[in-house]
Amino acid sequence: MKKYLTMVPLLAGAAFLASVGASSAAGKYTIGISNTVQGNGWREEMVCAMKAQALASGEVAKLNIAHRNTDAAGQLEDIRNLISAKVDAIVVNPADPAGIKAGLEEATKAGIVVVAVDQAVTEPSAYIISNNQEQYAYLGAKWLFQQMGGKGEVFYMRGAAGASADSDRDKGFKKALAEFPDVKVAQEVFTGWQQDQAKQQILSFLSTGTPINGIWTSGIDNVIVDALVESQAPLVPIVGADNAGFVGQLSSVKGLVGAAVTNPGSIGGAGVTLALQILDGKKPAQQTVLVEPQLWENATEEGKAKLKAAADPSLSPEWPVSISIPDWTTYTKDQIVACKGPGE
Repeated sequence: MKKYLTMVPLLAGAAFLASVGASSAAGKYTIGISNTVQGNGWREEMVCAMKAQALASGEVAKLNIAHRNTDAAGQLEDIRNLISAKVDAIVVNPADPAGIKAGLEEATKAGIVVVAVDQAVTEPSAYIISNNQEQYAYLGAKWLFQQMGGKGEVFYMRGAAGASADSDRDKGFKKALAEFPDVKVAQEVFTGWQQDQAKQQILSFLSTGTPINGIWTSGIDNVIVDALVESQAPLVPIVGADNAGFVGQLSSVKGLVGAAVTNPGSIGGAGVTLALQILDGKKPAQQTVLVEPQLWENATEEGKAKLKAAADPSLSPEWPVSISIPDWTTYTKDQIVACKGPGE
């Protein structure tokens, strides 16, 4: 059974396993964190939200953080290292559900609480708190196809192959595509959720001279606008996420029509909260909690007002402006921006 929440935004390298904090701290729990993408603003905000919520909770003595660019095999190794470290809970953003299932099962058997954030996992003992990825894609794609007049060619920029969030978003995109039979995919690429890679992909496509009528991105968005502007290509409608840079562009780039779909990186902090609730004996009635997305567009006055209210130029351009999730995060903006966990 799934529980659905409507997300209300707060308007406003190298591999390592790092320990943050000390056993003498006020908190009583050690939380392990496993993430497989570095250098991506969304993931960096997610980790900062985890740190900030651990600190704000007062219940966490130490964080063990495995945060590196790796695949499912590498994440499985990281999870097993966290099990060996005898953490009380593991909060994981899964690279591939099948590839890490064995590690999550081993963690549960060791008495460790497992919470997956951002993406679903297939291990039935794990709890999941995630943005509704299928709806994220469906909302944005449907809006985009409507802006295209229900016909034309779309450049489809996905996330990371094998990631469950990407698979779920593909379902949402394909659901919308089925409703617009005259919209065709000009090209489909996997960005890996990496800014540089995505920008090069769109520039390479533009160099072919193939016309497109819209661009759907899996949250790598502001660099796509930059590429269109720099190459003096037509500003076709674009869908992205609620990243601070893209939200700002939707209000400032002349001629740009687009929509931002909320996908808060602060879901990481919510994952820490859920893990602590379970450790404190407050298990949720549902195994899966989904945070529902909103769409903010600049094609209407109402949409422009929402974008203006949500904009936060003080944040990193790659950070989602939705830095808090009501009822799930209790840190302040200063705490998430500081990106400090217990003992730091």
